[in-house]
Amino acid sequence: MSMTMETVQAALSAVIDPNTGRDLLSSKSAKNIKIDGANVSLDVELGYPAKSQIEPIRSAVTAALQALPGVQQVNANVYAKIVAHAVQRGVKLKSSVKNIIAVASGKGVVVKSTTSVNLALALAAEGAQVGILDADIYGPSQPLLMGLAGERPSSTDGKTMEPLENYGLQVSSIGFMVNQDEPMVWRGPIVTQALQQLLDQTNWRDLDYLIVDMPPGTGDIQLTLSQKVPVTGAVIVTTPQDIALLDARKGLKMFEKVGIPILGVVENMSTHICSNCGHAESIFGSGGGEKMCADYGVDFLGGLPLTMSIREHADQGKPTVVADPDGQIAAIYKTIARKIAVKVAEKARDMSSKFPTIVIQND
Repeated sequence: MSMTMETVQAALSAVIDPNTGRDLLSSKSAKNIKIDGANVSLDVELGYPAKSQIEPIRSAVTAALQALPGVQQVNANVYAKIVAHAVQRGVKLKSSVKNIIAVASGKGVVVKSTTSVNLALALAAEGAQVGILDADIYGPSQPLLMGLAGERPSSTDGKTMEPLENYGLQVSSIGFMVNQDEPMVWRGPIVTQALQQLLDQTNWRDLDYLIVDMPPGTGDIQLTLSQKVPVTGAVIVTTPQDIALLDARKGLKMFEKVGIPILGVVENMSTHICSNCGHAESIFGSGGGEKMCADYGVDFLGGLPLTMSIREHADQGKPTVVADPDGQIAAIYKTIARKIAVKVAEKARDMSSKFPTIVIQND
């Protein structure tokens, strides 16, 4: 019995990408299928960074096709291709950044900056080009978290600056330009101008994702971001207690009002793990993040425990994803980051570059 294109496609329709939950045929991930006698070759294109996922998916494809009668050899080329996606209407994309993801919270004490940097590092670990923009002008913490405290950015032309780098991330922060203990006593217009300059005058190099670590609340910076910065989507960080959830809900509604999609909610301090006995206790309450997601129809991306190690790694300037890359906490961050990347990949692609520029000339 000889195989046909139909039998190959039927086999591929039974192979499910565990990260998207969709089969490789209907999702159009399987491309360029070629049958040459008893041999089958194809490309499998994933829209999210997938260094750790390529081998398992290749194995699944190979097994499914080799089970077909008449198939001897399967050559499956599995790769990731990250593209730019649509943003708010009327806001132009940046040429050097494909996707901007805002990480926001309502309250300040939810370890949002630690979450931002670990998610950025998790995306980079999966093979993406990633930057992090510290938009918390009043309280910049990325220099400390990224082990770059005291460093200063360089400039080749006196007008723009090079991002600082560590652990494979490109980083820009107002914290690189002021002393660590110097308060930013600035009014709103100056703060929003500083944010624009950090974004526009940093020479980002071909980023797949720029993670923007937002300040807490729903003030000037959030409004500037929604009106002038091309944001692909937002991630809300909260903790389980009612007071934090109340403010997280306000942040979620703010992004909805300005037309920025919510990619999902991350809950910090979901449980406390005792460092002596390992007992897990919900000291801040439980189920708050999931209930908020159910109320607003958004995805619950995952919960992180309150552990000493996350705090210790952050204070040492070596976040958990790089300090303990194979540990349980890093695995949670990586799972959440992959969910975010898959949500971005499912969004409509940016088509603005496909349209011609119309120039009207008066002869």
